[in-house]
Amino acid sequence: MLLHLHHDHTPQASSADNTSAQRLAMGASLAVAVIMLVGKLWAYFITGSTAILSDALESVVHLGATAMAGFSLWYAAQPPDRQHPYGHGKIAYFSSGFEGAMILLAAMFILIEGTKALIVGPELQQLGTGLLITATLALINLFLGLYLVRTGRRTNALVLVSNGQHVLTDMWTSLGVLVGVGLVYVTDILWLDPVVAILVGLNIMRTAFRLMGTAYSGLMESVNPEESGRVLEALEKAKTEGKIDDYHQLRHRRVNDQVWIEAHFIMPDNLSLQEAHRRATLVESVLDDLFEDDIVQVTSHLEPASHEHPKEHTHVLTDSLSGEVEG
Repeated sequence: MLLHLHHDHTPQASSADNTSAQRLAMGASLAVAVIMLVGKLWAYFITGSTAILSDALESVVHLGATAMAGFSLWYAAQPPDRQHPYGHGKIAYFSSGFEGAMILLAAMFILIEGTKALIVGPELQQLGTGLLITATLALINLFLGLYLVRTGRRTNALVLVSNGQHVLTDMWTSLGVLVGVGLVYVTDILWLDPVVAILVGLNIMRTAFRLMGTAYSGLMESVNPEESGRVLEALEKAKTEGKIDDYHQLRHRRVNDQVWIEAHFIMPDNLSLQEAHRRATLVESVLDDLFEDDIVQVTSHLEPASHEHPKEHTHVLTDSLSGEVEG
């Protein structure tokens, strides 16, 4: 008996708590971004420090990027529609790339201003007050950044993780500025101020490239080797237990907290439709349980063992060790 069946398995997943946590975290990020911008610009105007200016410019960019991230988080949560049957989650990767591009522009401007100040010579004043303001803001950013990254990873929200990493970069930027301007305050060596600004700009540029790299990997749906290994292990176990004879054409991809898994399950020829469906459902449930914090959709295509498979149908499509595509 030839049996060809496409079976879609879309388990119900409670995402209300995740959405609420994400909105709370993004609201906190937007509020703090405004505080950072006002505080750092104030510190720059009273000190004239190029290093503090570099920190303030990074916060200007961060405010715009955070607003974009907030919109992306809302848009990604919209349900699938006729034009977007797989949902809207990929906007998270666009948001990450956009944030990286904005940070890159800020880094280039900081490098230009730092070089100019190094050539012309800085004029500094009231450094003690500026250092106190910068230190307070850096401490706030430390707690906010850790909170955003933790919440983003727990709820599988790339937007929050990227935003949290940006906040932590802002914190390290402020810390670098504190050290540099503190040395100027203690030693009276004024050229240290633009040098610190240049170093800050280079560090920000490194973060920008990392964020854009993350966006590229997500948009190109690069394979996650760790997740591939878990899926392959579950399917091999299903073979050992006799639920399926074999499998091939395995594909899987992730967009934030949504996981899609596709596979062809090979069944014995003499199975009834009901029994083949029952076995496929058991395997799909196991695959679903691998990603308990995610929304998982498994699509299986059932084939009898006697069916002659096309040559292009590889045993598995994903290499769990290297994450490279085999066919």
